[in-house]
Amino acid sequence: MRLVHVEYAQDWMAEDANQDAAFQATNWHNDPKRAGPTGCTSDIGTHAFHLAGFVSGMQPNELLAELHSFTPDRVLDDHVQVMLRYANGARGMLWSSQMATGCENALKLRVFGSKASLAFDQENPNELWLTPQGGCAQRLTRGRVQGAAAERATRIPSGHPEGYLEAFAQLYRDAAAQIHAIEEGQAVPEGSSWLPTVVDGVAGMKFIDAVLASDEAGSRWVGLTV
Repeated sequence: MRLVHVEYAQDWMAEDANQDAAFQATNWHNDPKRAGPTGCTSDIGTHAFHLAGFVSGMQPNELLAELHSFTPDRVLDDHVQVMLRYANGARGMLWSSQMATGCENALKLRVFGSKASLAFDQENPNELWLTPQGGCAQRLTRGRVQGAAAERATRIPSGHPEGYLEAFAQLYRDAAAQIHAIEEGQAVPEGSSWLPTVVDGVAGMKFIDAVLASDEAGSRWVGLTV
């Protein structure tokens, strides 16, 4: 793995109604007491962070971040950009913004290896693009890819939309399978092993802390252990 590029872009905070003082004073996204020390970073930046780590199988050990608020008097960030370094020498970039005019819910990931690259767009969840080095891009569609993991997460025939809501269903299904196995004194099903745990939640909090530390230090490289 050489490069990881992930982004999560929305534009709802750029709406006129979300620029006035009333929104800044009442919405929880701009209230540190309810949202915590960051806004966009905690809200959607952590989703991008987890997606990149889950798919690549790697976690960065250093990052350099800049937090920004485009809206005057907004207490918390509405935009963040992060550079990432990995222990194996790979490099990465994470960008998350709620001020990206024209973007709806644009969570995208690109991973580049020595032999091929992968590209995923959450707004088109039925497809994954695989491009071999020197070859043509291949569109892999849900329901057409063979393998136990793919088949476990597929409920309806290929060609029918399946994505966002079904992802939650998969989490509930895996959680139920683990709970049942534990109650019956059985081994946890291998197929449910990708279920997020408290470890993933803690990793997200450590990412937020590192982003804050880097930004407060003038956007300098800081260590990250997850």
